[in-house]
Amino acid sequence: MNKAPQDIIIKPVITEKSSTDAAFGKYTFKVAKSATKTDVRKAVEQLFGVKVVSVNTVNYDGKKKRQRYIEGVTASFKKAVVTIDMEAKSESYLGKGGKATKSDKKYKTSIEEFGIGQ
Repeated sequence: MNKAPQDIIIKPVITEKSSTDAAFGKYTFKVAKSATKTDVRKAVEQLFGVKVVSVNTVNYDGKKKRQRYIEGVTASFKKAVVTIDMEAKSESYLGKGGKATKSDKKYKTSIEEFGIGQ
């Protein structure tokens, strides 16, 4: 079941901790509950044009809340912490015939659309 990247990444989670972690290349998103780590990786790479190093996910259950006589539960959600590659250095490797070939990395080193000033 292929979903669009906009269906997988719901919204960024902007807190004090996520703002601090953004300086180190870790961005936090609220994602679809059915999304896997591979789905989140592909969605972030397509939406923001960055190279994802790792993805950590956490499922949160809803909390029990009560207003006067009525008891209820808040919505459960899934959160993903995505670590991106911050070093866009060119790599060199041996190509055909033993010649050294350089490859430039064609991706960004930060996500400007995250909602915080860096």
